[in-house]
Amino acid sequence: MTSKENSSFDAPNSRNTSNVEFDVNLSCKNCASSVENVLSKIKDIKIISIDVEKQSVVVESSLPSQVVKEAIESTGKRAVLKGFGSKKLESAVAEIKGECGIFGVVRFHQADKDLCVIDGTVDGLSSGEHGLHIHEYGDLSQGCESIGPHFNPTNSVHGGRDDLKRHYGDLGNIVADSNGRASFRIHDNIVKVFDIIGRSLAVTAGRDDLGRGNNESSTIDGNSGKCLAAAIIARSAGLFENPKRICQCDGITVWDETNQPKS
Repeated sequence: MTSKENSSFDAPNSRNTSNVEFDVNLSCKNCASSVENVLSKIKDIKIISIDVEKQSVVVESSLPSQVVKEAIESTGKRAVLKGFGSKKLESAVAEIKGECGIFGVVRFHQADKDLCVIDGTVDGLSSGEHGLHIHEYGDLSQGCESIGPHFNPTNSVHGGRDDLKRHYGDLGNIVADSNGRASFRIHDNIVKVFDIIGRSLAVTAGRDDLGRGNNESSTIDGNSGKCLAAAIIARSAGLFENPKRICQCDGITVWDETNQPKS
């Protein structure tokens, strides 16, 4: 086994970082060296291990996981996110699918009792800001129509992430680039993973005004408009808890699986 341990890089505040595990189709020491060289040049990434035999790369970072994935893949290797966070039951995931080709994955990790890290990438959006909210119900039987209002156990008015009074489900806005991709990492001091499993996550067509508008709708949903896509929030694998390498449904590798068309 070839394993590369590296503790020489300065990591950002560990409270705001997460460990992220990728399957990477490493085939030799030179492959591992190429990945190490790229990652070591990025300030907010600390390499934990690069293992050729296990075809695994583990880092600690405050960056969106998509940024780390793209850095690894800039070496010509394929990378698949396999584990996020640390301990079992402290992580959750929402796999978003919606109209007009909108899709993405958003992960939640309870870094400590007062901090939830929300890391995701959503594709297929119009460029600009879009509201992101946790809704009361994990019911997609009628799409966005059956997910209910924003998750709001304290019966508060709608607000922004930094407001003392807000819906628990108010996650503010994500920003899509000119290609329709929004990659983001949110640090939230109210959301708790154990509270949101079984609920839903939704992306809206418009910008959330964070409750600053002058009408009643602003206090309800921030005038953020129609729900474009939603997903049920489910438990997910933490670090080293996902042994999957071959898909049970079709027998192909995780790297080949990433080439399959979106359904």
